[in-house]
Amino acid sequence: MEYITFALAKGRLADITMDLLEKMGITCEEMKEKSRKLIFTNEELKYKFFLAKASDVPTYVEYGAADIGIVGKDTILEEGRNIYEVLNLNTGKCKFAVAGYAQAKEKLQKNNDLRVATKYPNIAKEYFYNKKHQTIEIVKLHGSVELAPIVGLSDVIVDIVETGSTLKANGLEVLEDICPISARMVVNRVSMKLEHERIATIINGLQKLTEDAK
Repeated sequence: MEYITFALAKGRLADITMDLLEKMGITCEEMKEKSRKLIFTNEELKYKFFLAKASDVPTYVEYGAADIGIVGKDTILEEGRNIYEVLNLNTGKCKFAVAGYAQAKEKLQKNNDLRVATKYPNIAKEYFYNKKHQTIEIVKLHGSVELAPIVGLSDVIVDIVETGSTLKANGLEVLEDICPISARMVVNRVSMKLEHERIATIINGLQKLTEDAK
């Protein structure tokens, strides 16, 4: 029997995923030990696990280095990889939004001469170009994008919003919602065919657990 390999986004999402898998009887004791290992194995059940930067998870899955990936919808949208998105885990819920000062709302609705700061240029392009049919200038940032409209670098930002407290604390607000996001399970297209039965069992088990948790 071949191994099924999971690529998990590092951090809280990986912990949540392992808790869910453990409830299904899929465990990996190696992951609980302090170690410098990069790949963790359950030899008995033929599963392998590794932790990766979230933005790399869809790449590992597309190229078949991992059969299954668990990562946020934000990363899936931004990376645009050729993979199957098979399950919404309904955890890590938040949303993509356009945010800025209240006075930017009129310009946002009428103007094509917008400057948008974001960590997610592909998502921003998709929203403004294809959904709103607006021409914009995108400024890609890697740090706190909320700073951009405050210092005059941009008119608005496109970012993930969970509670909105950071926006509010800086005099900004959500101006338009783009889409909801949460953790998703993705699968390599070839693996879905070759290991369909085993992967379908995992999908069904996780689906039941996430539905029960609602």
